[in-house]
Amino acid sequence: MSKIKNAFDNGKAFIGFLTAGDPSLGKTGEFILSMADAGADLIEIGIPFSDPIAEGEVIQKANVRALSKGTNLKKIFEMVKGVRLKTKIPLVFLTYLNPVFTYGYDHFFKDCSEVGIDGIIIPDIPYEERNELLPFGEKYGIDIISLIAPTSESRIEQIASSAKGFVYCVSSMGVTGIRSEIKTDLPSIIASIRSATNIPVAVGFGISTPQQAKAIGEFSDGIIVGSAIVKLIEEHGENSGKPLFEYVKKMKQAIV
Repeated sequence: MSKIKNAFDNGKAFIGFLTAGDPSLGKTGEFILSMADAGADLIEIGIPFSDPIAEGEVIQKANVRALSKGTNLKKIFEMVKGVRLKTKIPLVFLTYLNPVFTYGYDHFFKDCSEVGIDGIIIPDIPYEERNELLPFGEKYGIDIISLIAPTSESRIEQIASSAKGFVYCVSSMGVTGIRSEIKTDLPSIIASIRSATNIPVAVGFGISTPQQAKAIGEFSDGIIVGSAIVKLIEEHGENSGKPLFEYVKKMKQAIV
C-alpha cells in the first residue's frame, strides 16, 4: 500500500523537490535525508530530462548539470534503493513521459516498486491519456499523481474524482519558478477539488517564502517547494546539506 497518505497524517505537509544527480547522486541521497530530518513529509525526486517543458530556468539548469554528470534512471534507482535503507519518508518521482516510455512501462513501475518509490508525477501526459499507465501503477502499487492547473476549471471534478495519493494543485500559469506573488484564486479551485475527492490537496509552483507557505497552508493540505530548493543547491553545491536543513525546517514551521 502506498505510503503517500502518511505525509498528510500529522497536519499540513511540506513536500520538497530536488533534481536527482545535482550536484551528484551521492549528494542527492544525502540531501533527501537532510530534508527528511528537517521535517519534510514527502520528497519529490526529479528525473533529469533534456526537454523539461514544465520547468523554469532554475530547474532546467539543474537538469543540464545532472545529465552532464551521466545521471540516468538505472543510477537513480540505485540511489533511491540506498536512501530507502535509511528513511521511510514517502518518495515520488517527477518525470516526463519519454524516459518512462524508453525504459519500458512495466520495467519502470516494477523498479519503482522494488526500490520503494510511492508515486509518480508526469506533467506532460494529458489526463485523457493516463490510462495507458494506470494498469502498471495498479499492478505495482504506484500512485500516479494528478495535476490540476488554473486552466483545468471545466475538468476539475473529472480529474479529482479519480486522483490517487494527493492532488497536485498548480498555483499559477506558466512554468515552475520562484514567484513574488501568487494571484490565482486557489481557495475556489481547492474547494472544487474537495467537492470531488477526499484525498489531500497540495499546492506547488512559485512558493518560496515562509509567508507564502503560511498563507497557502491556511486553505490547502500541504505545500510543494521546488525551485527555491534547487536554487539553494545551485548556490551551495556539495555543501547544501545544512542550508537545506535550515530552509526546510523554517518552511515546515510556517505551516504547522
